[in-house]
Amino acid sequence: MAKKRRPRNQNTTATRPGADAREIPVVGAREPCPCDSGRRYKACHGRAAAQAATELVRRPFEGLAGECDWVALRELVPAATVPLTLRDGTPADVPSVTLGTVLPMAWPALRRDDGSVLLGLQNDTATGDLSRDLADVLSRALTSEPGNPVAAERTGGAGPRLQDLLDPEAPFVPEVHDGFQFWLDDASAATPEVAASLERANEAATPTARLAGVDAAYWCRTPDRNHLRWVMAHPEDALLDALARLHAAGASSLGDETRLVGSFRAHGLTVPVWDLPSAMGAEQCEKPAASFGERLAEALADTTPLSTDERRARSGLTNRQITLN
Repeated sequence: MAKKRRPRNQNTTATRPGADAREIPVVGAREPCPCDSGRRYKACHGRAAAQAATELVRRPFEGLAGECDWVALRELVPAATVPLTLRDGTPADVPSVTLGTVLPMAWPALRRDDGSVLLGLQNDTATGDLSRDLADVLSRALTSEPGNPVAAERTGGAGPRLQDLLDPEAPFVPEVHDGFQFWLDDASAATPEVAASLERANEAATPTARLAGVDAAYWCRTPDRNHLRWVMAHPEDALLDALARLHAAGASSLGDETRLVGSFRAHGLTVPVWDLPSAMGAEQCEKPAASFGERLAEALADTTPLSTDERRARSGLTNRQITLN
């Protein structure tokens, strides 16, 4: 015997979950949805809100000036700052806005006593869109009371993104620091908690430098070997093909005792990594990196099918690829 059909709700069309969720108040997941659909919130408008909050944006910094450097500062660089320029200008009581890799006590942002804003980049993301989360923190920092950190809060899914708030024409040039003294205008005025956080951060920081001759390439020193990590915006498949061509031809290194060891995948971009000898500093990387950039451009322009050796080299590179985010 066929099941009886439930009477159709005459208001379904007007109150379906696809309607503008911003007009529906947020309630508990198991409470009736305020749209009067007769369903629980989590099965109605709450479903769209949850999906918007968890859906991962693969390239959150795409469209921003310096996308590759945004990724590097988010994932690779311990201590760095960048002045930010807002699209509509800063409020009269905000002298400046500065992006920092990480802030004391892992604060999302800090409004200094003088009204200036420090925005932390290396924080847990509340949703799947890092750009929207950072824009929410920045917006709240601009209107917070001077002398206070900005609290971490879960954002909604409909606010502005960094691409909406920042001037797309402004340069984005990171300044890499030896430590985290940029946190404080006056180190002697730090609270015991901040002083302790500063000490721990300085002890853990890996010495890092940004190369001047190429974009978004960062040298770092480790106890055993040094490394060069270079964030590239080329499409991943094309870049891996080009790296494989160079690797198979013995042209993927940066000189004697250096080798391309693999790559990271971070925020939609690929980050090739080279092992360097301990004696090779950032200055010694400049010419080899520039030369490699020229070889890479030629390899990227080659669209012929990969040879057997090149396919083998590509497989080795992909097998050693690590996804950071």
